[in-house]
Amino acid sequence: MRSEMLTSILNDLNGTSAEIEASAVISTDGLVIDALLPAGMDEDRVGAMSAAMLSLGERTSQELARGELEQVLVKGKNGYILMTHANQESVLTVVAKTNARLGLIFLDVKRAADAIGKIL
Repeated sequence: MRSEMLTSILNDLNGTSAEIEASAVISTDGLVIDALLPAGMDEDRVGAMSAAMLSLGERTSQELARGELEQVLVKGKNGYILMTHANQESVLTVVAKTNARLGLIFLDVKRAADAIGKIL
Protein backbone atom coordinates (compact mmCIF):
# COMPACT_ATOMS: atom_id res chain seq x y z
CA MET A 1 0.00 0.00 0.00
CA ARG A 2 2.71 2.49 0.99
CA SER A 3 4.74 1.63 -2.11
CA GLU A 4 1.71 2.21 -4.34
CA MET A 5 1.10 5.60 -2.73
CA LEU A 6 4.73 6.63 -3.23
CA THR A 7 4.66 5.48 -6.85
CA SER A 8 1.48 7.48 -7.40
CA ILE A 9 3.09 10.64 -5.97
CA LEU A 10 6.18 10.16 -8.16
CA ASN A 11 3.99 9.54 -11.23
CA ASP A 12 2.03 12.71 -10.50
CA LEU A 13 5.24 14.69 -9.99
CA ASN A 14 6.82 13.42 -13.21
CA GLY A 15 3.56 14.13 -15.03
CA THR A 16 3.30 17.76 -13.88
CA SER A 17 6.09 18.84 -16.21
CA ALA A 18 7.74 17.40 -19.29
CA GLU A 19 10.91 18.98 -17.92
CA ILE A 20 11.13 16.42 -15.09
CA GLU A 21 13.01 13.37 -16.32
CA ALA A 22 13.26 11.28 -13.15
CA SER A 23 12.38 11.22 -9.47
CA ALA A 24 13.21 9.05 -6.50
CA VAL A 25 12.54 8.74 -2.79
CA ILE A 26 15.73 7.83 -0.99
CA SER A 27 16.57 7.15 2.65
CA THR A 28 19.18 9.47 4.15
CA ASP A 29 21.59 6.51 4.20
CA GLY A 30 21.27 6.11 0.42
CA LEU A 31 18.77 3.27 0.01
CA VAL A 32 16.20 3.76 -2.75
CA ILE A 33 12.69 3.50 -1.33
CA ASP A 34 10.88 4.12 -4.63
CA ALA A 35 11.93 5.57 -7.97
CA LEU A 36 10.82 6.43 -11.49
CA LEU A 37 14.08 6.52 -13.40
CA PRO A 38 14.78 6.24 -17.12
CA ALA A 39 16.55 3.19 -18.48
CA GLY A 40 20.27 3.46 -17.98
CA MET A 41 20.06 5.47 -14.76
CA ASP A 42 21.31 3.24 -11.94
CA GLU A 43 19.06 3.29 -8.83
CA ASP A 44 21.88 2.45 -6.45
CA ARG A 45 24.09 5.20 -7.83
CA VAL A 46 21.27 7.76 -7.62
CA GLY A 47 20.66 6.74 -4.01
CA ALA A 48 24.30 6.88 -2.96
CA MET A 49 24.99 10.20 -4.69
CA SER A 50 21.83 11.80 -3.29
CA ALA A 51 22.72 10.77 0.25
CA ALA A 52 26.28 12.04 -0.15
CA MET A 53 25.19 15.40 -1.59
CA LEU A 54 22.53 15.86 1.04
CA SER A 55 25.00 15.13 3.82
CA LEU A 56 27.51 17.58 2.35
CA GLY A 57 24.79 20.21 1.93
CA GLU A 58 23.69 19.83 5.56
CA ARG A 59 27.25 20.17 6.79
CA THR A 60 27.91 23.20 4.60
CA SER A 61 24.69 24.90 5.68
CA GLN A 62 25.60 24.38 9.34
CA GLU A 63 29.24 25.39 9.01
CA LEU A 64 28.39 28.58 7.13
CA ALA A 65 25.55 29.47 9.52
CA ARG A 66 22.80 29.28 6.90
CA GLY A 67 20.38 27.41 9.14
CA GLU A 68 18.62 24.13 8.48
CA LEU A 69 19.13 22.78 4.97
CA GLU A 70 16.04 23.01 2.77
CA GLN A 71 17.30 21.75 -0.57
CA VAL A 72 20.36 21.04 -2.69
CA LEU A 73 20.42 22.13 -6.33
CA VAL A 74 23.06 20.95 -8.77
CA LYS A 75 23.24 22.49 -12.23
CA GLY A 76 25.09 20.63 -14.94
CA LYS A 77 25.49 21.19 -18.65
CA ASN A 78 22.63 18.76 -19.33
CA GLY A 79 20.20 19.80 -16.61
CA TYR A 80 19.49 19.96 -12.91
CA ILE A 81 19.35 17.67 -9.90
CA LEU A 82 17.22 18.87 -7.00
CA MET A 83 17.19 17.18 -3.59
CA THR A 84 14.90 18.10 -0.73
CA HIS A 85 13.96 16.41 2.54
CA ALA A 86 10.62 14.61 2.63
CA ASN A 87 11.13 13.96 6.36
CA GLN A 88 14.05 13.35 8.74
CA GLU A 89 14.88 9.97 7.19
CA SER A 90 14.15 10.47 3.50
CA VAL A 91 14.89 12.74 0.59
CA LEU A 92 13.14 13.40 -2.71
CA THR A 93 15.54 13.65 -5.66
CA VAL A 94 14.38 15.06 -9.00
CA VAL A 95 16.29 15.20 -12.27
CA ALA A 96 15.18 17.95 -14.67
CA LYS A 97 16.09 19.10 -18.16
CA THR A 98 18.22 22.14 -18.95
CA ASN A 99 15.20 24.22 -19.97
CA ALA A 100 13.34 23.51 -16.72
CA ARG A 101 11.31 26.32 -15.20
CA LEU A 102 12.80 25.99 -11.74
CA GLY A 103 10.18 28.04 -9.89
CA LEU A 104 7.40 25.67 -10.93
CA ILE A 105 9.53 22.62 -10.29
CA PHE A 106 10.46 23.86 -6.79
CA LEU A 107 6.75 24.25 -6.03
CA ASP A 108 5.83 20.81 -7.37
CA VAL A 109 8.74 19.17 -5.57
CA LYS A 110 7.79 20.83 -2.27
CA ARG A 111 4.23 19.55 -2.58
CA ALA A 112 5.40 16.04 -3.45
CA ALA A 113 7.96 16.02 -0.60
CA ASP A 114 5.25 17.08 1.89
CA ALA A 115 2.97 14.27 0.67
CA ILE A 116 5.79 11.72 0.86
CA GLY A 117 6.73 12.87 4.35
CA LYS A 118 3.18 12.14 5.53
CA ILE A 119 3.33 8.58 4.15
CA LEU A 120 6.75 7.59 5.47
